Amino acid sequence: MSKEQEVNQEVDNKDVKATESAAKSTTKTTKEAKSEDKPAAKKAPAKKAPAKKTAVKKAPAKKAAPKKSEPKAKSAPVVEEASTVVEEALTVVEEAPTVVEEAAPVAEEAPTVVEEAAPVAEEAPAVVEEATSDTVKTVSAIDDSGDNSDEAVEQVIVVEAPFDWAAHESGETTKSIDHESMEKMYADTLMETLEHQMIEGLVMKMTDRDVIVDIGSKSEGIISRNEFRYNPDLKVGDKVEVYIDKQEDKLGQLVLSHRKARSIKAWDRVNEAFTAEEIVKGLVKCRTKGGMIVDIFGLEAFLPGSQIDVKAIRDYDVYVGKAMEFKIVKINHEFKNVVVSHKALIEADLEDQKREIIGQLEKGQVLEGIVKNITSYGVFVDLGGVDGLVHITDLSWSRVGHPSEIVELDAKITVVILDFDEAKTRIQLGVKQLSAHPWDALSAEMKEGDKIKGKVIVLADYGAFVEVAPGVEGLVHVSEMSWGSHLRSAQDFFKVGDMIDAVILGIDREDRKMSLGVKQLTPDPWSLIVEKFPTGSLHKGKVRNFTNFGVFLELEEGIDGLVHISDLSWTKKIKHPSEFTTVGAEIEIKVLDIDLENRRLSLGHKQAQVNPWDNYENEFPAGSIHEGMVSEAVEKGYVVIFEEAGLEAYCPPRHASKEVGGNIVVGEKLAFRIIEVNRDARRVVVSHTQTHTEMKVEAGEGSSGNKSAGKGRSTKQVNQAIEKTTLGDLGTLAKLKEEMDNKG
Repeated sequence: MSKEQEVNQEVDNKDVKATESAAKSTTKTTKEAKSEDKPAAKKAPAKKAPAKKTAVKKAPAKKAAPKKSEPKAKSAPVVEEASTVVEEALTVVEEAPTVVEEAAPVAEEAPTVVEEAAPVAEEAPAVVEEATSDTVKTVSAIDDSGDNSDEAVEQVIVVEAPFDWAAHESGETTKSIDHESMEKMYADTLMETLEHQMIEGLVMKMTDRDVIVDIGSKSEGIISRNEFRYNPDLKVGDKVEVYIDKQEDKLGQLVLSHRKARSIKAWDRVNEAFTAEEIVKGLVKCRTKGGMIVDIFGLEAFLPGSQIDVKAIRDYDVYVGKAMEFKIVKINHEFKNVVVSHKALIEADLEDQKREIIGQLEKGQVLEGIVKNITSYGVFVDLGGVDGLVHITDLSWSRVGHPSEIVELDAKITVVILDFDEAKTRIQLGVKQLSAHPWDALSAEMKEGDKIKGKVIVLADYGAFVEVAPGVEGLVHVSEMSWGSHLRSAQDFFKVGDMIDAVILGIDREDRKMSLGVKQLTPDPWSLIVEKFPTGSLHKGKVRNFTNFGVFLELEEGIDGLVHISDLSWTKKIKHPSEFTTVGAEIEIKVLDIDLENRRLSLGHKQAQVNPWDNYENEFPAGSIHEGMVSEAVEKGYVVIFEEAGLEAYCPPRHASKEVGGNIVVGEKLAFRIIEVNRDARRVVVSHTQTHTEMKVEAGEGSSGNKSAGKGRSTKQVNQAIEKTTLGDLGTLAKLKEEMDNKG
């Protein structure tokens, strides 16, 4: 054996010894760990304490002597191999405090490893130092084969102290610096998610129906792909904004919404743009009632039809799908409504242009424009950046029902400037002023009394307007349509479009007015009134209408008369004419008076009949008894009618008592005594009471043998007796007067 081989053998022996020594130390540490962990293992055998990683520290090797270079180089791998074996043994030892039962078999295997490593460890002695609390084992392998050897390998092994279950249960546990550092590293990998917040997420996966988004939470969220329809280029890896609806639903799933995130963000951007008066871009989505729906930042806004353009829009559909610029003009925070305008942007640009154009205008200036809009009151004309209004009355000298009868949309017309307001940028235009007024061309030979022909163009309650020439109109008042005194509506005589003949009653060329008449084409019936309807003549008339004071009758076209309520009947007291006759009925009348100047005719109905009061004094003398019917009970008595004569009489309450008691009743037919007959006042007073009291008096004066005969006397016999009594009294008075004269 050479000297070199001997040296190598010696080094190998030293390495084995060093390994064996380290293994023995490891076995001792394992036994101590078993004894310390037995109480804790009994309390909580199922819990495992986390093991810290073994820290290996190699000290820098000393410079080797030149002579021993080769053997030292060979011994270094041996030391590293021994250190590895020791590290594996210590790792097994660290697991021993967790579960004692599992650590025991491993500890039994440790001597075997040590025995195998003993030959190597003999050549590299190890020094192991124990530390307190968190035990730190330091193994130093030093090559002392030579006196000049300064090379050393140092390994530091950190072993975590056993978990103290008693302290943990009492709540007095403390965390080591390494444990807290580990918790912080773990917490940094997660994010704190709160509901109803908007954050940014990362698209992890996409399917046909869903998009999976990671927001750094313990689970990913699933969002319907419909919420990303606006973005067809979405792909995995893109960042999107999401709104956390629920941190966990019933299934423990994170619920996200991209649509809500866009809506919240859009609302914030809309408010910012409204405050800053910024111009925003939007897409016209569809048409709705009164305007369009526009997508602004993903939020639906309303674009009124009047705010699309400065000119009237006839076809809204051409704007659907069109991207445009808008200005936010109104926001309703309560209902989340947004109103935008495109017209406002155009008007801002045109405002300066308008002022420049208006500054160059002059009254009377003739311009050419395009009909922009037609309304019921006029026409708006575009003069090249500024609009003017042609009122309906300024379109034509003739009467115009609607502007569309004269002009059409987009037609070019020539207008004249009538007036303008620079401050309000308003321009008043005219079309008819470009031609001469028709009144100026009216024939000078036309005068009052001429008969003309015209067309009825307008009907009103007070008359009809007739166009006698283009732009020249005349008025036929309703009073000039008929000779009748009762006024009617113009619609009763004419209708629009009728061609009629009329007479010029008045013409004013300065004020451009003309009065016409139609009734003047026929003779005036009042000119022959005296010959046709002389005073006292009898005629028949038709009831036209009633008033509180009488009845109007029409004798013929244009001849009307009035029958006063007091001239309707000789005997009846009429409160209203409707009690006596009806509209349209024909009654006989007598002409009482004619007023040619005022065209009034007084008529009477009762005068056409014999006055019954001339005979009432003979037929109904005072004291006579007649049978009548009680027709009405009034405030101060009763009204009694004698039907045969058609006479009404009055019965006072004190004369209304019956023989059997009580008063007379309406509807009863009873005997009444005439108390008073007044021809001038046309009044008759009767009494029922006197009829039975008078008969009792007469019955008392007669003999008892004649009682039965007296009861059977008729009303006629009573009247004869009364008449005889009255004549006898007159004879007695005559005799008394004669005696007094003789004495005198």
